[in-house]
Amino acid sequence: MIPKDQMVDLLTDLFIAMNAQTTKNIDLKRNVNYFPLVFEKYKIDSTQFKESNYYYTSKVDDYDDILNEVQVRLETLNEVYKKEKKLKDSIETVTKKIEDSIKRVEGINKPITKPIFKSKIKK
Repeated sequence: MIPKDQMVDLLTDLFIAMNAQTTKNIDLKRNVNYFPLVFEKYKIDSTQFKESNYYYTSKVDDYDDILNEVQVRLETLNEVYKKEKKLKDSIETVTKKIEDSIKRVEGINKPITKPIFKSKIKK
């Protein structure tokens, strides 16, 4: 039987894994089943999970507590993600502006060359 606190951790990771299936991973693959990795992380198998999940679903109040804690954790993780993404986007915007400014300054500092005119045309 998986302890209640570990069940919260496990379900949180399983919800993340479930939603990650539709997102491209680093290898640009979709529909990857991450559940075995989550089970490996907690050193359990799918049968242990099913049995524990069945046990907690039979104790509605306990399962409700577990799911509420999972929801709080997922919302917290989502807020952290949003803040990190906003920071990353801001850094990228500033970096782009700096690069553009450098290019403009480099363009200003180029030596001015005199235009080349053809010598007088003979008639």
